[in-house]
Amino acid sequence: MPAIISADAAPAQLLPDRAGIGGCALPVTAGAVTGLLPCHALVLTVTGPVTAEVDFSVHRCAPGTLLWIRPGQAVRFEPGDHETRTIVFRPGLFAPAGHPDELPGLAPEDPGGPARRPVRLDDDATFDRLARDTAGPPGESAGDPVVAALLRHQLAALLLRISLLDPGDPPPGHVESRTFERFRRRLEERYPHTRRVEDYAGELGCSVRTLTRASLALTGRTAKQVVDDRVALQAQRLLAATPLSVAEVGRSLGFGEPTNFGRFFHRETGLSPGHFRTRYRDDQPSGIPGQRLPSD
Repeated sequence: MPAIISADAAPAQLLPDRAGIGGCALPVTAGAVTGLLPCHALVLTVTGPVTAEVDFSVHRCAPGTLLWIRPGQAVRFEPGDHETRTIVFRPGLFAPAGHPDELPGLAPEDPGGPARRPVRLDDDATFDRLARDTAGPPGESAGDPVVAALLRHQLAALLLRISLLDPGDPPPGHVESRTFERFRRRLEERYPHTRRVEDYAGELGCSVRTLTRASLALTGRTAKQVVDDRVALQAQRLLAATPLSVAEVGRSLGFGEPTNFGRFFHRETGLSPGHFRTRYRDDQPSGIPGQRLPSD
């Protein structure tokens, strides 16, 4: 795998007066990795194919396909002769799932949300209109609330269209799915602080057995495995895309001793933290890019 190099993303507009919505060529320069993308990015392949690595899974995107990259994901695009268009928007822009005035049945921040793999966007008129409007017509007032509302509604329409093409996980329809959905959302908040299933069960007001049964039914993994999977993913992101030392990565995830973190990481990935990191760094000391700061 080519080495990860530090590089800035293509210029993007993520301005409050644009309702937190903007556009750029790619969220990261081709041939480089950005550590923990700070915003959502909807990347449409115009000519290609485009090869993208998102959280260490490689996707080959043919022309007319769209890839939805979430905040916090490690991203890399292979260099090549291709054209893309990208719409970016800040996290937390829409209300949580179930809000009647926002995106019914769709929560953009949900890890089980739609389009976790490239989807074919047969009708890209909605995307193109929004991409053009993010630039704004000449003479437009930057703070015009009508423009902000227009962009927000156009983005909502695009996200709803994407969710129809690839809805992601089915909405909770029985007790186990509702339990697991609550567990997964709580896990996103708490995984740096605890890996104990007992803690999650207590906070959700259920037993460990109930939580494990729900996890097995929805994922085929036990609740403990689901927790460890999430911690291991974050460890990989930090090792590949930030300058944090192995010990600092471990401490950020609740491991007091580097040896304990090393054993955990090897058990989950089959590699030591150092060996994993060498896959994502150049021989030069500057091979690991610095972590990208949030835009807001």
